[in-house]
Amino acid sequence: MSVPNVVVHRDADMLAKAVAARVITRLVDAQSATGSASLVLTGGTVGIATLAEIAASPARDAVDWRNLDVWWGDERFLPSGDPDRNETGARAALLDHVDLDPARVHVMRGPDAGLTAEESADAYAEELRRAARPEDHGPAPSFDVLLLGMGPDAHVASLFPEMPALYDTRPAVAVHGSPKPPPTRISLTMPVIRGAREVWVVAAGADKAGAVRLALSDDSGPVQVPAAGARGRRRTLFLLDRASAAKIPASLSRISSP
Repeated sequence: MSVPNVVVHRDADMLAKAVAARVITRLVDAQSATGSASLVLTGGTVGIATLAEIAASPARDAVDWRNLDVWWGDERFLPSGDPDRNETGARAALLDHVDLDPARVHVMRGPDAGLTAEESADAYAEELRRAARPEDHGPAPSFDVLLLGMGPDAHVASLFPEMPALYDTRPAVAVHGSPKPPPTRISLTMPVIRGAREVWVVAAGADKAGAVRLALSDDSGPVQVPAAGARGRRRTLFLLDRASAAKIPASLSRISSP
């Protein structure tokens, strides 16, 4: 696993703009190398703001959107179109504004599909397995970029501290009793997250500062601090604003913007 690289931006707005630029550049590089690319999306304020910044960027057309696979790290188990679904926010911010191949937008289905949460997770796991290639060495693709938000409790995706999903080795899992509403969710599991080529943890706000410090500590374990387990095979980035980075040692970070 890679060692995290920490980059601190001035504020949440600048963070979203910078992450958007990084996403565009990384997707273009991946497509130049292999002809296609894969991106795992996250929800949350900064996650959706990042997608809106991608949509607004003049550079967005450098991405070959038809040759991009879009996945989700987690989803609230709610009907399609519900405003609280990560998919709904992502479509409004970006996906409805670019020429994606609908077959390559991999949605975690809600109860309106006639599935239980367990059946939805199993269906997503099967979709991941079908997309995996021999060189991925596992039951899911080795994503080019996997974006993760992080909560004040250091949760990532819908993997909350000390909950059973953290021990699950299936590609996707149903989460019940989430401490953050809604209580039922679908999430990628930690082995899939750690199988991505690059994992980018994006966090903003003073309420995340303690969690960021723990996530970057060598003494933290992923059961108590899930973000401490969020590491990419080739690269791990913690992309932060100044408020969320306030409690980490200055030696760990570099300031990217004034």
